[in-house]
Amino acid sequence: MTLQKLLGIELPIIQAPMAGVQGSTLAVAVSSAGALGSLPCAMLGADGLRKELTTIKAQTDRQYNVNFFCHVAPVPSSEREAAWRARLAPYYAEHGIDPRDIPSGPGRNPFGADSAEVLEEFKPPVVSFHFGLPPPELLARVRALGAKILCSATTVEEARWLAARGVDAIIAQGLEAGGHRGIFLSEDLSTQVSTFALLPQIVREVKLPVIAAGGIADAKGVAAAMALGAAGVQIGTAYLLCPEATTSAVHRAALQSEAARHTALTNLFTGRPARAIVNRVMRELGPIGTAVPAFPLAVGAIAPLRAKAEARGSGDFSPLWSGQNASGCKQVPAGELTRELAAGNPGSG
Repeated sequence: MTLQKLLGIELPIIQAPMAGVQGSTLAVAVSSAGALGSLPCAMLGADGLRKELTTIKAQTDRQYNVNFFCHVAPVPSSEREAAWRARLAPYYAEHGIDPRDIPSGPGRNPFGADSAEVLEEFKPPVVSFHFGLPPPELLARVRALGAKILCSATTVEEARWLAARGVDAIIAQGLEAGGHRGIFLSEDLSTQVSTFALLPQIVREVKLPVIAAGGIADAKGVAAAMALGAAGVQIGTAYLLCPEATTSAVHRAALQSEAARHTALTNLFTGRPARAIVNRVMRELGPIGTAVPAFPLAVGAIAPLRAKAEARGSGDFSPLWSGQNASGCKQVPAGELTRELAAGNPGSG
């Protein structure tokens, strides 16, 4: 079965869900163009999720995807939090921030019963997960809705694990991809490989549609992925300059600069490895820190530094998420970009 038939879409393109830089507007634009628009839900509470889904249903009758994180909520460590704030102390002093005024707390929520209840109201056609799958009882509730289930794999082992648990398609997330790594069976970053190395290995291993993600920025990249056996392609970075995205001015400027050629995996912003454009804090502290609190508890301590810097037009402390190939970023409507990406590929016209 083709990906288009499985998901009920016309084009073999999935817009990657990108928490913090988009909402329903981008998802609707991509879905309306015949591809699969995605709504990132990790930063939405039940009320926010309900509001966004109401908007999507009101604005399009096309297929869409809702995406959730499946991390295990960590036990806060006061020692680790103190060590992290000590590392940031010189920056607090520089920006006139009193660390005693900074609240702590999670910035992302794993998929839970509250979200499942909202999904039961709306019955979204596609639900995708990052960092593995939710507990069996929650996964069963999603299946009962009739939703197609997608999940990211960053290794062959993760793909096998997902296939054994009955997902409908697997997203092969290569090392080039922007934002958070979907890694979940290991924390060893040396297991992470490039998209075009990972893709054919997963295609050989599982009897499911495999969606390529990471470093694909134009129609030729899409065609190359399809030639290696992908049933479709998931693309995120290329959409970040579209008017429908909520990408900040600082982030947009970075994507259009020479800085976008230099990205790295970093855990400084959330506590979990994610690919971002290298900025001041990544250079000075090193992109991977051992004192950083577990995901997502690292968010709180760096947030006021980000706010102060962005207020003066600086991305020194911002998570400037980007894949390794930002060359496809265009300031064009998302629907137009979607059709460009799909041009000349199977099932695209």
